[in-house]
Amino acid sequence: MQHRIAQFLVLFPLILFSTSGRTEPDAWNLWKQPGVHAIMRHASAPGFGDPEGFTLGNCKTQRNLSETGREEARALGEAIRSQGIQLTAIFSSQWCRCLDTARELKLGKVQALPALNSFFQGRGSSAEQTNALKKHLATLTPNDKVLYVTHQVNTTALTGIYPDSGEVVLFKFSPEGEITVLGRVQTP
Repeated sequence: MQHRIAQFLVLFPLILFSTSGRTEPDAWNLWKQPGVHAIMRHASAPGFGDPEGFTLGNCKTQRNLSETGREEARALGEAIRSQGIQLTAIFSSQWCRCLDTARELKLGKVQALPALNSFFQGRGSSAEQTNALKKHLATLTPNDKVLYVTHQVNTTALTGIYPDSGEVVLFKFSPEGEITVLGRVQTP
């Protein structure tokens, strides 16, 4: 019986905030709570992976946001502002589609963080980058409220959630290095 209760308590946030194409109203209130951070998959960028000849820092060699993706990011940024979410920092993968998503949100200065770079197609190491991101999370103060813009693989490695393009996963990071998923915010 206790095992079933424990399973329910672990799965309840995932059930309550499951992907349904919309944001549950309580997700916004959860995001406002102290110690709640967000990790976001970049907005819509047609295609899969990156083309041959990919070069970091050269957007012409990468899969980039579509105009729809740019609109998604702007709409999400507006929704975040309208909800009164006050971020203390925004970090992004160095991939152009992530940097562009973060900038299109118009929520503040965007800083590149290599721990958020994609490791899809052998471009990095899941374990090393997730550990580097957790080390970064451990440096945050209780007053910080950070948004991380990254890729599906990075989000899944950190949270266990497979996000849609432009989806935000809300989480807390414990002093013991544990991630607790609290909710999900869909692009409006």
